[in-house]
Amino acid sequence: MKSTQQLHDLGQRLWLDNITRELLVSGTLSRYIGELAVTGLTSNPTIFDKAIGEGDYYDAAIRQKTAAGQSGEALFLELALEDVTEAADLFRPTHDASGGKDGWVSLEVSPLLVNDTAATIAAAKRLYAHAQRPNLFIKIPGTRAGIPAIEEAIFAGVPVNVTLLFSTAHYLAAAEAYLRGIERRLAAGLDPKVASVASVFISRWDVAVKDKVSAALRNQLGIAVAKQIYQAYRELLATPRWLALVSAGACPQRVLWASTGTKDPDAPETLYIDALVAPDTINTVPEKTLLAFAAHGKVAAKLPADGGDAENVLAEFAQAGVDVEQLAAVLQHEGAQSFANSWHNLLDRIASKSAGL
Repeated sequence: MKSTQQLHDLGQRLWLDNITRELLVSGTLSRYIGELAVTGLTSNPTIFDKAIGEGDYYDAAIRQKTAAGQSGEALFLELALEDVTEAADLFRPTHDASGGKDGWVSLEVSPLLVNDTAATIAAAKRLYAHAQRPNLFIKIPGTRAGIPAIEEAIFAGVPVNVTLLFSTAHYLAAAEAYLRGIERRLAAGLDPKVASVASVFISRWDVAVKDKVSAALRNQLGIAVAKQIYQAYRELLATPRWLALVSAGACPQRVLWASTGTKDPDAPETLYIDALVAPDTINTVPEKTLLAFAAHGKVAAKLPADGGDAENVLAEFAQAGVDVEQLAAVLQHEGAQSFANSWHNLLDRIASKSAGL
């Protein structure tokens, strides 16, 4: 049995952290679904910037939309929605067979709205309505302005992938926003079954501290934070508040491990898949990491529900001068800025291609 199927059977889902028109046109995504137990897909502005910039798969669509008078952000969102809805249709059988648990794709609101709650809510509703796919997550950052937007989007019935979470405090704030949205739906007599995932970024922790700690501590911070978050997740799932919502028909918000491609060339390609095996979670991985795990990955120890050695490892980082909460805030800010930069880059790239075509 393939390692990807073993992971699926254990209760963890593998999603592809990539989308390109080439993946769709070539049938590669369909093959990953059928052969590698891939049950979902995520995207972000950086992924789209790279996809549109490489090759000519988008040229005909850009030419057509430019001739029709479209430009800028509106043109990009049309391109993105075409890709995402096609991917959603490929995953629809998985979505239906799992009762809505699996088979999701994700599309992010503009990262330029990161500090605007009202505009984020409006964009989330608009994108979800435009796509007309039940298995579409709208990605909203778990920032100060994003948290209330998440609650409102859930209350409005928009499935949300909460992105840019780094610490346990970030995760708990996202979970609280989801809970409030579902509780408000129940109070209003609405269906409480609105799906959500909480995306925790892993590898960026290790990149941030690689030159600040000893070799013995390298590539351990992201995993330690993940263990701490997994403990908080399991504890939250067992609370009377969660159980009451589940009994009323709500579905738990699952934790999703994001940014799980190995950045250290001296570390194993499958470092963050091997270390983050956990039932009732999702790992969204770059294509390179997926193929490496399919080729030689092994499903070994599961994450301990009690956090294991997380507190001891985090204490070692504290002794080395790493303030985890402060660094989490920095990483979230830098992540939002990175996505905004990618957004500007891809709009510039589209404008350049429009002019050239």
